[in-house]
Amino acid sequence: MEDVTATLSKPALRIGPYQVDPPVVLAPMAGITNVAFRQLCAEYGAGIYVCEMITARAVVERHPGTMHMMTFGADEKPRSMQLYGVDPKTMAEAVRIIVGEGLADHVDSNFGCPVAKVTRKGGGAALPFKRKLFEAIVRESVRAAGDVPFTVKFRIGIDDDHHTFLDAGRIAEAEGAAAVSLHSRTAAQRYSGQADWTKIAALKEAVTSIPVLGNGDIFSAADALRMVEETGCDGVVVGRGCLGRPWLFGELEAAFAGRPLPTPPNLGEVARVLRRHAELLIQHDGEAKALRDLRKHMAWYFMNFPVGSELRRGFAMVSGLSELDDLIGRLDHEAPFPDNADGPRGRQGSPGKVTLPHGWLDDPDDDCVPEAEDMHSGG
Repeated sequence: MEDVTATLSKPALRIGPYQVDPPVVLAPMAGITNVAFRQLCAEYGAGIYVCEMITARAVVERHPGTMHMMTFGADEKPRSMQLYGVDPKTMAEAVRIIVGEGLADHVDSNFGCPVAKVTRKGGGAALPFKRKLFEAIVRESVRAAGDVPFTVKFRIGIDDDHHTFLDAGRIAEAEGAAAVSLHSRTAAQRYSGQADWTKIAALKEAVTSIPVLGNGDIFSAADALRMVEETGCDGVVVGRGCLGRPWLFGELEAAFAGRPLPTPPNLGEVARVLRRHAELLIQHDGEAKALRDLRKHMAWYFMNFPVGSELRRGFAMVSGLSELDDLIGRLDHEAPFPDNADGPRGRQGSPGKVTLPHGWLDDPDDDCVPEAEDMHSGG
């Protein structure tokens, strides 16, 4: 791992009343950034840790599963929630509920999701193409939020022929958003290929009065510092890079403060983190559901470590805490952190055509609200 130190001369990142130091945000990820994982990441470093994506309609209709997902830790500050919606009225009503009932301290909005079931209804990364509808959603949401900061996350656009990020950034800024974040891929790329950081630099030039955050391909502290240096962005949003590696936030904190990076964990320390993750999940969901949920994290935690196939299979099918402890006991706790374990992780997918509502690309100034989004929160 390279020695990364840098002291940035930029002023501290502020999102509304909150100073974010280091200027690092955990991206909401479906099925990942629940209260347990956020708490685990926060134990390594400060920043903002965003809840899984919440559907505005599910908030308005008080869907029990969604209300459970909107759980925050006792010490979590600011409590940060990401909303998804396609209707200005529903989004505004959801924000009013969240703010009025003190359910969160910061509301982010998702205009970057590339998943077909979202874009098919005109949501996520499809929506900023409809400039007037996008403008109405941001305007009504900012009004409903009052003193609570409302931020906006989006992608470069639908595909290479339909870039929307510069319009989206200018509109969000004009309508009172507290900050914008750009995942520097198109929806058609999904998570494949390389993020185009030059677009973050272009957005930073276009949006001058609020912070611009960059997202895409941050897998190490060096990547984060390089993104800030190359693009001039005010902060970074980390998604897949922290999967199975919540200590990345400690490395980011050290790098942004100009301190040497902490020594990467050996396999015994990784096992301790994994055990802590299990405990936090059990507090939230109970043992059976927690251990099922933990299975998907196993390959990320053990990426490139010398863990035999039989042991890996056991971890991937674990169903109880005592079984987890038995498996942990069989690991080589002295095995050092692999040199090649801090590269890309998580879903890459392959690029493809974006599924859109019929006639969606006919008129960018059409502000008709598309069919209501699904009730399913979490992406």
